[in-house]
Amino acid sequence: MSKLNKDVLILILEELENDIKSLYSCLLVNKTWCKIIVPILWKNFLKNLKEEEKSINIILSHLSNEVKENLKDQGINLNSIILRQIPLFDYISFCKYFDLFRLENIFSKINNIEETKISIIKNEILKLFINRNTMYTYLFISQQCNLPIHLIPDAKYCFSELKFLHCYGNIKKDTLKGLARISKSIKKLILEFSNNNSGAIKLIDTQKNLCDVIFNRLMTNDESFCKVFEELLIKHVDTIKYLKINWMPVTRSILYLVNLKSLEIDSFYYSNWTNCSYLENLSLPSLKFLKVKRISSKILVNLIENTRGLLTDICIDREGDNNKDLIQAIYENCPKLKYLKLIFNNYNILELKNLLINCQYLSGLIIILGNELDWNNLFKILTDSSPINLYKFKIFFTCYKGPKVESLELFFENWKGKNRNPMLLQTSYSTLKYFNLTEKYKAEGIIKKYYHNLSESTFENFEWFD
Repeated sequence: MSKLNKDVLILILEELENDIKSLYSCLLVNKTWCKIIVPILWKNFLKNLKEEEKSINIILSHLSNEVKENLKDQGINLNSIILRQIPLFDYISFCKYFDLFRLENIFSKINNIEETKISIIKNEILKLFINRNTMYTYLFISQQCNLPIHLIPDAKYCFSELKFLHCYGNIKKDTLKGLARISKSIKKLILEFSNNNSGAIKLIDTQKNLCDVIFNRLMTNDESFCKVFEELLIKHVDTIKYLKINWMPVTRSILYLVNLKSLEIDSFYYSNWTNCSYLENLSLPSLKFLKVKRISSKILVNLIENTRGLLTDICIDREGDNNKDLIQAIYENCPKLKYLKLIFNNYNILELKNLLINCQYLSGLIIILGNELDWNNLFKILTDSSPINLYKFKIFFTCYKGPKVESLELFFENWKGKNRNPMLLQTSYSTLKYFNLTEKYKAEGIIKKYYHNLSESTFENFEWFD
């Protein structure tokens, strides 16, 4: 039973992986808790690193006495910067996240050592992190530290079981080709660079379990390069479930990705839709999450109609104000919808009412202002027709077209009269009168939290402020 209890405790504490503060507070509960929490804390050590100067002492304390003596023979005395006591744990062996750039930041904090001899210590630290006894699941590579990581001794062992790879900046193609030979079980791949990198093509081609692919900042004006990537995706049609690209598909490849659960397309430039007519027949029956920019309503209507009613998150931006058919397609085909971002105006406001009535699981709504909007009518529809779970609202408007304070006050009063859940409200503009009004209704328990921000980028995602 004690073993079962420990196993359950491990599962619970692993859920706190990203809550560093809570994990630290649990360290001193007892010895068992400590032994469980330390590996969790060090799992993403290089990702969560904040105090490089303190970290260098801990890292150097892992050096063996033999290494310390060899360094001393080379004129490097670590006594002034190293911890005297032996570490309680082999902390570095717990690391699963590797980021050479962050490690370089630690190197820069080494003091009281001659500049010419810093590289000797660097090599010894690299041996601590890259060896046959440490297996990484996450690797981050950036152009700021473009070292051919695949050539480091023992790299073929500790990166052989990578599950996540994030490449940022113009990475050398030989580095990615080297990783392609080492790592063949990557599940999530994030590529953020602007050059045509043949190494990235080789890397994708060799993977066996590719599930989540994100392309950011790729050269969207190079159709031939995008075409190669799209055709590569077909090879992984059985495993790919999450896809994000920043260009309009140039081939029919996306038609074959029928197992997709999440699709994001940020077509940076408005495309020539006459060349994308094949997308009108796009069918992704397993789709649950859809986030797109600058894609015509006609294509989106067909896509939504060809799903199996599993869509829960829809984020549609800049598809045009005339979207009544799109709204209708959403509420007729997405009964499980939980979050929605869409443009609304006087032209389609009645369809919003139908959507609220038909999508009873809706809990978050992002309204982007189209043309003129009758705010009183909008607020009345939200108050009268919102499903019981809907209490999260983000409204993006300019200071010239925002609602009058009187309209907002009527909205809050009616919300109170309906005895609804306290709302989370975010707007793109606020005045002192807005602030005072929201503070009043926060005190009354009608508003749980109010937040404003002028930037539209804060409205891109469905994550809500706590």
